[in-house]
Amino acid sequence: MRFLVPLFAPLALALSGCAATPPPEAATAPLTGNGAVSSADPRATQAGEAILAQGGSAVDAAIAVMLALTVVEPQSSGIGGGGFMLRADATSGTLVTYDGRETAPAAATPTRFLGDDGKILPRETRVFSGLSVGVPGNLALAAKAHAEHGTLTWAKLFEPAIALAEDGFVMNRRLQASLQGNKGRADKSAAAKAVFYGADGEPLPLGTTIRVPELAATLRTIAADGPEAVYGSAAGAALAAYVAAETPQDGRMTPGDVTAYTAKERAPVCGSYRLYKVCGMGPPSSGGIAVLQMLGQLERFELASLGPDSPQFWHLFIESQRLAYADRELYLADADFVEVPVAGLVDAGYLRSRSTLISPDTRIAKPEAGMPPGAPLARGLGPEVEENGTTHFSVVDANGNAVSYTSTIEGAFGSGLHWRGFYLNNELTDFTLTPEADGKPVANRVEGGKRPRSSMAPTIVYDKNGKVLLVIGAAGGPTIPVTVTRAIIGVLDFGLGAQDALAMPFAMAFGDTLLIEEGSALEAISDDLAALGHRTIRVAPAPIKANALGRRADGSWEVATEPRLASVVTP
Repeated sequence: MRFLVPLFAPLALALSGCAATPPPEAATAPLTGNGAVSSADPRATQAGEAILAQGGSAVDAAIAVMLALTVVEPQSSGIGGGGFMLRADATSGTLVTYDGRETAPAAATPTRFLGDDGKILPRETRVFSGLSVGVPGNLALAAKAHAEHGTLTWAKLFEPAIALAEDGFVMNRRLQASLQGNKGRADKSAAAKAVFYGADGEPLPLGTTIRVPELAATLRTIAADGPEAVYGSAAGAALAAYVAAETPQDGRMTPGDVTAYTAKERAPVCGSYRLYKVCGMGPPSSGGIAVLQMLGQLERFELASLGPDSPQFWHLFIESQRLAYADRELYLADADFVEVPVAGLVDAGYLRSRSTLISPDTRIAKPEAGMPPGAPLARGLGPEVEENGTTHFSVVDANGNAVSYTSTIEGAFGSGLHWRGFYLNNELTDFTLTPEADGKPVANRVEGGKRPRSSMAPTIVYDKNGKVLLVIGAAGGPTIPVTVTRAIIGVLDFGLGAQDALAMPFAMAFGDTLLIEEGSALEAISDDLAALGHRTIRVAPAPIKANALGRRADGSWEVATEPRLASVVTP
């Protein structure tokens, strides 16, 4: 049965796919110019480009983009949140990944989001309060990556963001719509309300020049003093006190939680897909593993011959999603706290066995988690947690070094708590709210010092010669791995350029319901999908936002941005 009802807030309509052509290969010719940047806002892109033009590295430019997005895209990311970064070295071929995911206070308990009656607290209590705020990690990630791969001074990276906050930026449709749709959250703080709303309580009009002097001052301090301006003893005490005062129960944030925070280098998660190598982020992200699982399960099918308009391709892709997400719910969490069978989950033999569950002719009745090599026993299956927000940006510098960086504060405007000019995350609500299932501990339950599971999937794809071919990532909570995988298939199997791959239609299974993108070519094949077993179909705008850089045959970079946002991000 089809339900033509909205499932998510409207974005823009998708573009249909193109005919299949052989996939491109990355050229060995040297790069010309300064490199390339793709982000969710042109002003942040310009900040990264300015840093590259001054001889900055890909890491330098990515940090400048993250800082600029703190100013112009406050609803999605910023220094009050965290992120994951992949950095590929063009000379050595090495890949390093950085984990700047937020952490729970040391005193947090597994029942953090439960009331005295054992029931989950109301959304307003658990989200719009200090209960949801983890220790921010983006600045620690930036400092660590810059110390190892930066070329410009730390202070130089802050100049574009400071100028945007101090001189002002123009209110665009996307920010105004988010402010309108998140009253009670975006305007929870009097300081934030004074920046973004008028005396009538409504968001300021389109075209208004927005200035955030408090944020400009904060950025100047961090530029001068380094990460100590957030994680040092005095700043840490001030941040912890502010969050603790807004925390109604359970373990409150302490100065020690802030000063003890560290960004971590993690082992990348890589796998092969046809002639290519695909690398992503490991736990506490589930995104990298999910992308590799979907690709690995689909490898035995001749997707190129099916093409992007084929109902059978979309059926196979949807079934692969359902299997990958079944594993995700059971096994994925912070590997510092629980045993995560990473190698087993992406093992080629395991993925081949999972692939045999996919039938070209019918839908799997009830996909369940598999038993990968090294799987732990006695693990409870927790309910899916809501994820939102986030932003992604891709950067390549003049030397060919590449950065894929996904950043988030979780929901739109995070917790609504606004400190020193920026919003603080509500990332702790990415933990599974109930700590046990059937008497067994849930992998992603709250624990002190733990990092919540994430769907973020910054990804780098290499061609058969070991050259970076695609630098990609996405926003959209649980849709992120699907969005990234769909675009990778578009490039590698269907021979699309990066921009056309991002414009492919979107389809994703949410339990027994299949979401297909409103206004896309998928509407025309919905009856075919229903005949394959996908009978509960919802047609709605695609809740996605991706950015990518794709290497052309001549060695230049195609800058790909989310086509669904084209009409709302331009000032």
